[in-house]
Amino acid sequence: MADISIKQKHKLSQKKAKDAAQQVADQMAEEYEMTSDWDGDVLYFRRSGVSGSLTLGEQVAHLEISLGFLLKAFAPTIEEKVTSKMKKVFSAKA
Repeated sequence: MADISIKQKHKLSQKKAKDAAQQVADQMAEEYEMTSDWDGDVLYFRRSGVSGSLTLGEQVAHLEISLGFLLKAFAPTIEEKVTSKMKKVFSAKA
């Protein structure tokens, strides 16, 4: 079961939503040494202590994050930051 689950509505085309998600994944890879790969419309990501998926639907992006023991204490802070980032990424014009 995920420690963090966020659903963000959007009005982007599937391609634009996927492009936006990939840009964020690239930033995360650079900043946090996180790896990611796509399986259809689902982006899976992981690094030590963190794993999860971002599922892109037609009008909603659903992010689920599982945290390792040491990061669970920071779940509220992580969730707040990720929620803010998702709002910015998926509120772009279609």
